[in-house]
Amino acid sequence: MKILLQTCLFAILVSMTFVSNVFAENMKKMGSMQIHYMAINATFLTPKIAKAYNIERSRFNGLLNISVLDDTKDSTPAKKVMIQGKARNDLGQIKTLEFDEVKEGDAIYYLAQIKYSDEETFYFDITISDGKETHQLKFKQKFYVD
Repeated sequence: MKILLQTCLFAILVSMTFVSNVFAENMKKMGSMQIHYMAINATFLTPKIAKAYNIERSRFNGLLNISVLDDTKDSTPAKKVMIQGKARNDLGQIKTLEFDEVKEGDAIYYLAQIKYSDEETFYFDITISDGKETHQLKFKQKFYVD
């Protein structure tokens, strides 16, 4: 059952990268890391998947998904990292992000939730370190209540 849920979460997150630019996955190469990231509305997850990963499914809850791959190896395997970050909205309010590590076979994902209002834009500042390199991932995302 757990493998089925993990496979479903992976499939949902991957399939959302092809839905539209609003849900597009982004990738930045930083040093030896390929950093893949996306921010979506948590209602895109099925209730079963949300429950399995302790994600609140709400019209006002966003989900950040970050994965890091080792670009120095041919197969670009997942890389375990330390990750922390903050999000600032247009009013200057700052929210600290709490990331949970999820392992699915050889894949590693870092998930964080964020509460938002309709049409609220967040500016994310995320520090990613593997013990040898530390990088700052910065991006913005506008969230909509569906």
